[in-house]
This record gives sequence, structure tokens and C-alpha cells, in this order.
Amino acid sequence: MKKALLLVCVLTISVISTACINKFAVQELNNKAMVYMEKGDYEEAIHRLKSGIDLDDSIFETHYNLAVAYTKVEDYVKALNAYKKAIALNPDCADCYYSMAVAQESIITDLQSGELVVNDEGEIVKNKSEDKDDDEEAKVKAHELSASEEERVVELAKEAINNYNTYLEKSETVDNEEEIKDRISDLEKIVNGDEKD
Repeated sequence: MKKALLLVCVLTISVISTACINKFAVQELNNKAMVYMEKGDYEEAIHRLKSGIDLDDSIFETHYNLAVAYTKVEDYVKALNAYKKAIALNPDCADCYYSMAVAQESIITDLQSGELVVNDEGEIVKNKSEDKDDDEEAKVKAHELSASEEERVVELAKEAINNYNTYLEKSETVDNEEEIKDRISDLEKIVNGDEKD
């Protein structure tokens, strides 16, 4: 009985020590990532932040910083997923809702332009079509959305509206309230089937 109790105590101390070491290592990775982000090296920052998440998936700042880094490299799908994880860890972070809505709007724009598509599995991915024209006029021309892409655009617009409204509710101060209301109005046009201005 004494040996079993001693073993349980040793294992408990080991688990606690490992958790403390992991939190320290994650904080160091976050700090290094911030240095890379300040230098504009977002890919290296992403690498550090993903390593931090591998060590401890429960730290809000790591997910939030990863979302910001993905936003900087315009990988809005990955940014959106990281913002969702950050919000799951800290649902009171008003800025997360705003940033997530901006990422959703960017995904809508990229779907409409054809830069992103919905694949056969229903995932939003980069368009790797060989017949894409590099002509500037073709880039401006709107992409013909498939039915699944139209559904995703409407879904994203609804989510973005909810996220902007949540931001307005949770934020203590909102400097750009009129701009946000204009964005919500544009998103409502998408939801209602009207063309975006």
C-alpha cells in the first residue's frame, strides 16, 4: 500500500512538473514568434506557434497569435480555424470576434473571385485550376460560384454578421461602429441574395 501511494505521489509530481515545463516552453515559443512577426517573418512565427500548440493546446494566446499570423499571410481559412479555437478558450475576447468576421469576409471575397473553391469533400481550398487566366481583367471578373460555394458564402456571411454583432456587444469601446454596420449591411445583402456593392 505504501509503495502504491509513493508511486502515485511520484507520478503526480512528474505530471505537474511536465505541465509547468510545457507552459514555460510554450511561452518561450510565443515570445520568439512575436519577434518573428515584428520582423514580418510570419512563416517562421507560424512554425513556432504550431510547435507551441503541439506542446500545450490549451493556451489562448498561442491560438490567437497563430490566427493573426495566418491572417498576415492571407491564409484566411486557417486563420478562421485558429480564431475559433481561441474563442473556445476565451469566449470574452471581443477582438477575436471582429477578426474572425474579417477573415470570413475575406474568404467570401476569395470564393467570389475564384481564388478559393469548395472541393468535392466540402472543404474550402485554394483553386489550383490549370486554366486560370493571369490576365488582370480575368482576375477582376467574378468567379461563377457552384451551388456548394454559394451555400458556403451565405453561411460565412451569416456567421460574420453574428461575429460582428458579438464584437459590438462585447467590446468596451468601438471606434469604427459605422464601418462595421456598413459591413453587416453588405453581408445581409449576400444572405438575402442581393449583389454585394
